[in-house]
Amino acid sequence: MKFLNLILVLTGLITLNTNAQTKVDSPEEKLEKDRKAIKSLAGFYEVNFNYGEVTAPDPNYKFSKPYESHGNEWAEIIVDEPKRIVIQHMLAINDTTVIKHWRQDWTYEDTNIMLYTEGNAWKKGNLTPADVKGKWTQKVYQVDDSPRYQGYGTWSHVGGYDSWSSETDSPLPRRESTVRKDYNVLNRGSRITITKNGWMFEQDNKKIVRSASGDKLLAVEKGYEEFTKIDPKTFAYAQKWWASQQTYWADVRGVWADIIGSQSTFKVQTMANGKLLYETLFSLGDQSIKEKWTASQNKEKIKTALQPYLVK
Repeated sequence: MKFLNLILVLTGLITLNTNAQTKVDSPEEKLEKDRKAIKSLAGFYEVNFNYGEVTAPDPNYKFSKPYESHGNEWAEIIVDEPKRIVIQHMLAINDTTVIKHWRQDWTYEDTNIMLYTEGNAWKKGNLTPADVKGKWTQKVYQVDDSPRYQGYGTWSHVGGYDSWSSETDSPLPRRESTVRKDYNVLNRGSRITITKNGWMFEQDNKKIVRSASGDKLLAVEKGYEEFTKIDPKTFAYAQKWWASQQTYWADVRGVWADIIGSQSTFKVQTMANGKLLYETLFSLGDQSIKEKWTASQNKEKIKTALQPYLVK
C-alpha cells in the first residue's frame, strides 16, 4: 500500500509540473526562454575537453587513447536578433596570444541547412516549415569561418533545466583529422545543458566509414566539454585583439554566406599553394588592419584568397 501511495504522489507531482510547464509555454514565452538559454552560452570560461572511445562492433578493434585537454575560452555574442544569435569563440593562450576559435550561429525555425557528406563537402538539405517548427538550428563554423556541421533540435526547459540536442554528420574533429585515416565521417549526437556555473557540451559520437556501398560503424565515443565561468581579466588581450579584428571577420562571414547561399553543393580543401586556409585568412586580417582596408577592399581580397580552396 505504501508503494502504491508513493506511485500516486509521484504521478501527481509529474502532472503538476507538466501543467505548470504548459501554463507558461505560450509561443512568445517559449521563444524568449530559448533565447535566454542560448545567450547564456556566452561568457568567459575555463574549458575541459574529455573524449574516449567506449565501444566498437569489431572485437579486434584497437581503441584510441582517451583525449584530454583544457583552455581558456571567451564566447562573445556578435549578433543578437529575435530569431538569430551568433556567438564567436576565442581561445586565450596567454597575455599576448589569442586564437579566433569556432563560431556557433543559432537560427530559429530555419529551413536552410547544409549537410555534411564526406571529404570536406556539403549539400543543401530539404527541410520544411513543419520539420523546424519551434526548433533552433546550431550552425557550427571552423576557425576560418568555413562550415563544420549543422543540426537542429528543440530547447527544453523542464524542471528548471535548459537543454538542447541534435544529431548530424560532420568532418573529423581537429584532434583526429591529422592522425586518423580509418574513418571519414563523425556522426555527432550533441547535447547542451546549461549549468549553474556555465554549461556542458556532451557528445555521443559514431565514427563512420562512408563509401559508395553505404555507412559502416567503426567505433563509438563519448565526449564532454565542460565550460566553467572564470574571471574575465584573463581575456583582456583577447578582447583588445578582437576589437581590432571584428570588422574584417564580419566581411569574411559575409563572403562565405554569399558562396554558401549561391550553391546547392560545395567542397573546400584546407590546403592550397602551400598554405592552410585559416593561415591565409588570418594573415589577410593582419594586413587589412595594418593597411586600413575598407569593407569593399576586404571582401574583394577575401573572395580572391578563397578561390584556390574551393573545389570546382
